[in-house]
Amino acid sequence: MNEIVDCPRCGALYAQNAFRDVCPKCSRSEEELYQATYTFLRKRENRAATIERIIEVTGATEGMIHKWVRKGRLQAAQFPNLGYPCDRCGTVIQKGKMCSSCLQEIETGLKLHDQQQEFTRERSKQNQRAYLGKRSD
Repeated sequence: MNEIVDCPRCGALYAQNAFRDVCPKCSRSEEELYQATYTFLRKRENRAATIERIIEVTGATEGMIHKWVRKGRLQAAQFPNLGYPCDRCGTVIQKGKMCSSCLQEIETGLKLHDQQQEFTRERSKQNQRAYLGKRSD
């Protein structure tokens, strides 16, 4: 169900939906900026432009460019200097939600956790097998 919210850019009320995170007016202006950005990047000499250069020429914000790359509207394969920040550490990436070093760190942590759980289970089994009877002195 649509929810009535304030537009984060201009403050106007609008019915938020899955397709838009800003009001229709701001959405139109974002689409115009996207078209200008895409037109700029399609020129051969601009394909390797940095985000700072794109912002300077088109007027789009860094957040918009990150959103377009994340959604796949601007393909990082075609434009090698484009990317968006890793959700965990902020390193610029071109696909996924996290960079490879953060993923590796999480995988290592999960493996360590699994090993600790297995050790605890084995220890518990060993304690259950021990016969605790009366000592005869």
